[in-house]
Amino acid sequence: MAARTVASGGAPLTTGIAAGIMTINRYHGGAIEGCMRVLLEAVARKREKGQDTLTAARELVAEYRAQKKRIPGYGHRIHKDDPRTRRLFAIAEEEGMAGEYVEMGGAIRQAMKETLGRDLPMNVDGAIAAVLCELDFPPEMGNGLFAIARTVGLTAHVFDEITRQRPMRRISPTAHEYSGPEERGLS
Repeated sequence: MAARTVASGGAPLTTGIAAGIMTINRYHGGAIEGCMRVLLEAVARKREKGQDTLTAARELVAEYRAQKKRIPGYGHRIHKDDPRTRRLFAIAEEEGMAGEYVEMGGAIRQAMKETLGRDLPMNVDGAIAAVLCELDFPPEMGNGLFAIARTVGLTAHVFDEITRQRPMRRISPTAHEYSGPEERGLS
């Protein structure tokens, strides 16, 4: 929404894209870095103590609950079972990259279900975090990689706003409908 609002005000394409990227924070896209830290901590602890994955996850969840801290990368206000997470994990599995961090992500979900009595599935930020841990990326790069991926969509939104919408319009976060070019093949 920020990208469209800035573009609607007459800003150039890159400024609108930058505005959208600047909205990435610990509540939007920023859960990746936090979840990477949690997964790295849980797997390191599992190795140190010689624990099985679920035991290490239960221990971690109990500590977070005692401290009244939320574990980043779980739950979503729209998706009860995020389809993007399923797809990302399927690709990781196909490529041989679904190792102990992906496993720990699932174990934390199970431990939270046991402890909280409700299922909080890993969201796409958590899935990205698990795969980035498998690829040995440092947590500090998580949000930057999210921003790179988000740039493509932001570019399309800003371009649409500049070329197809009237300037300084009221932008609703929910009232929208795709009206762009028809789907086209790439060859």
